[in-house]
Amino acid sequence: MIKIIDGLRYDTETAIEIGSYDHGCYPGSGDFSHWSATLYKTPRSGRFFVYGEGGAMTQFAHSCSDGRSSCGGKNLIPLSSEEAQEWAESYLDAEDIEQHFTVEDA
Repeated sequence: MIKIIDGLRYDTETAIEIGSYDHGCYPGSGDFSHWSATLYKTPRSGRFFVYGEGGAMTQFAHSCSDGRSSCGGKNLIPLSSEEAQEWAESYLDAEDIEQHFTVEDA
């Protein structure tokens, strides 16, 4: 998917995939809270973004054609470096995190 936000092009085909997470049951099951997403980093400027899809009760939902309810959908969401690291720490393995973010021993 290619999406331009604030004059910046985000492209899942050329970006570096950091890791993915699937939350919920199988897509198409009717679970409105199901979502799955992948964290990416752009190769040129190192900007982070999440691309994912989910049901009507997720951050990937959009307004249905009736204008009164939400439908599941797909979306690309830019993240700051801090937001990307928080997302990674919530959903990815330590190996993926250490490969792309600064981590210190406790």
